Formats: sequence, C-alpha cells, structure tokens
Amino acid sequence: MRTEDRTPALYRATHTVVRPVLSALWRPWTEGLEHVPRRGPAILAANHLSFLDSFFLPAALDRPVFYLGKSDYFSGWQRHFFEGVGVMPVARQGGDAGEASLRKGEEVLNSGRLLGIYPEGTRSPDGRLYRGKTGPARLALRTGAPVIPVGLIGTGEVLPAGAKVPRIRKVGIRIGRPLDLASRYGASDDDRFALRSATDELMYELMMLTGQEYVDEYAAKVKSGEVTIGSGDLEELGGLLDEAPYALQRAS
Repeated sequence: MRTEDRTPALYRATHTVVRPVLSALWRPWTEGLEHVPRRGPAILAANHLSFLDSFFLPAALDRPVFYLGKSDYFSGWQRHFFEGVGVMPVARQGGDAGEASLRKGEEVLNSGRLLGIYPEGTRSPDGRLYRGKTGPARLALRTGAPVIPVGLIGTGEVLPAGAKVPRIRKVGIRIGRPLDLASRYGASDDDRFALRSATDELMYELMMLTGQEYVDEYAAKVKSGEVTIGSGDLEELGGLLDEAPYALQRAS
C-alpha cells in the first residue's frame, strides 16, 4: 500500500517550526523547485557540507523527505523522535550493512516517498565534492525512481565541522533536472560499469550545480588518512612540479 501522503505528525510539527526559523535567519534562496515531483517516489541526491544539510533541504520543500540513519540512535525516546521526523533506522554493521540500507531505501521509494541521500557517504572534509558511492544509482535501477541532483551551497560555512554554534551566512539550494538512470543504464544493478557510469554522471551534475572542485577519491578515505590529497591550490601544485625532478634525481 502506498503511503506517500502520510506525513509523521512530529515531522509536520517540526517542519512548521523550523521552516520559518531558517527562512528568517538565513533566507535561503532556491532554484529548480519545479523539478521535484508533487507525487510519487524520487531520490534527492545532494552534496554534503554540513550537519544542517538535512534541515535546509526539507525546509525548502512542501513534501516530506525521508533519510536513513544509524540504528544505534533508535533507542528509548530517541527512537520515537527520529522516526517522527522521517529518519529510517538501518543497521550499518556487519557484512550485509550496505544491502540493508538499500532495502530500507527501496521501502521508502516503493511507498511513493522522497528519499534524501548523500552520494559522498559523509560530509566533505574541506568543502570540495568527492567521489560518489553507487548506492543512489543502485536504488534508481532497482526501483525506477528518478534521481534529482541537489546542490547545497554555503551550508558548510553556516556550521563547519567542529563548530557548535551556527553562523549567519548566505545559503542556496539549486535543484537540477531529474535523471532517469534506469532507462539509460538498464534495470539491473549487477553491472559495475553501469553503476559507476551512472554515479559519475550524477556527481558531474552536482559539480555543475554547486561549482565545487571535484576530487576523484572517497571522502571517508581522506578523513581517515588512508588517502592523502593536496589542497588544490595552484601555488602548491607548482611547488610539487618544481620539486619532482629533484626527487627523481635523489631516487636514482
């Protein structure tokens, strides 16, 4: 049974309070709201700069947006709160953690709802756009739901990583045209090449919407120190190029 018109009471109450507060303090500008369907399932795939991303995007829309959250948070009163504001519990430990997330996402989409998801998998460590994971593409191929790229602009300056008090900065939400990945790449999510191509197409659209510099590495690996990257500064790059011949000479 489709439940797209059923909005949790707490979500409605929170939306009623949060929306005018965000509008009054940050006056976020929006583009492309017409690309979000009035009814039916869709995947809202956004870049991820701040904890507040999950507040600014839903506040801009008239339809509720459902997100996936760690099941660890769903205990006691917290369970009622998170479920009430549209967060769906997912166990992210174990070998089938990724599949569990996909199944929960399918459940949201098959009920005709909007699913919010961050293809990067975690917040950007430095404001750049990082390589996307294939989860959104898998869900699109499995369900046929359109993927709507959403560019969030300036939210990282409102609440940077480690900050406890939000700052007043200009915030923008730019929504792109829906991507029909299922028609373009087929209905099977077993083709790794198709999944990567579909995901790269999505990340390109996000890059165009936000103007962010793209880094072809996973943000989680950069955060953990598994991968080290430069700052992207041209002066730093020039220094590395100047140093390269000397490094080769020393190595020989």
